[in-house]
Order: sequence, then C-alpha cells, then structure tokens
Amino acid sequence: MSCNGNNTPSPFCPKFHHAVELIGRRWTGAILRTLLSGETRYSDITAAIPGLSDRLLSERLRELEAEGIVIRTVIPEMPVRIEYHLTEKGQSLLPVIEAVSDWAETWVDGSVAVAACRSKSASPATSATLEAPTR
Repeated sequence: MSCNGNNTPSPFCPKFHHAVELIGRRWTGAILRTLLSGETRYSDITAAIPGLSDRLLSERLRELEAEGIVIRTVIPEMPVRIEYHLTEKGQSLLPVIEAVSDWAETWVDGSVAVAACRSKSASPATSATLEAPTR
C-alpha cells in the first residue's frame, strides 16, 4: 500500500508510522485505556494493569508526557500525590482505543491473549489475575 493511494511518496506515512509505534509500544495501549477510563493516580494505574512494572509504567508515562498526550500534576499534599491526565491530544485517542478494543473483542482469542500476558508477566500470581472466570 502506498502512502496516499498511488505510488507518489507522501508525508503521511512517517506520521502514521510514528503514531502506530507510539501507541503500539508495550503496555502503552493499556495505559491509555486506563487513563481514558478515569484512573489518574499512579497507584491506580498500576493496580489496573496486572504485570506492568513500576519502571516500565514510569518510562511510558514520561514518553506520553513528552509527546503531549499526558500531563503530570503534582498535588502538594502530605504525602505528595502525583496524578496523570490526558491532554486534548490524548483525549482525541478515545475513538482509536475504542476501535481497537472492539476489534479485539471480535477477533482476538481470549485464551491466546491470556497466554501472551502470562509470558510477559513477572510472577505467576499476576498471571492468575488475568484469567477469565470459567463458566
């Protein structure tokens, strides 16, 4: 497939590639989906995504902040609280995340997805929380 429907190069392709690489990084989609659902505190994001390490969450949040998708807010309380919110640019990803979620519900085999999460998880206890209840 060409960039613009014919064989002429287009500046759209690098932008598309960058966007897919950005939201397709490991755990980034889950982080965005969690932020879109309203979770804002670091600990809430961690709790919502089993298997995501603190180091990787911090790294992804920094990347999203650098891209202007997430804003980090320090709440000067005791103890200090850090919250993350999507910017307008980040909020505009809602239809994209919803489309991927709908596609996944239709086309991704749940047992394969759980197995993939297990293989990336650091602990068996985390893997167990990913299993869907048997019916």
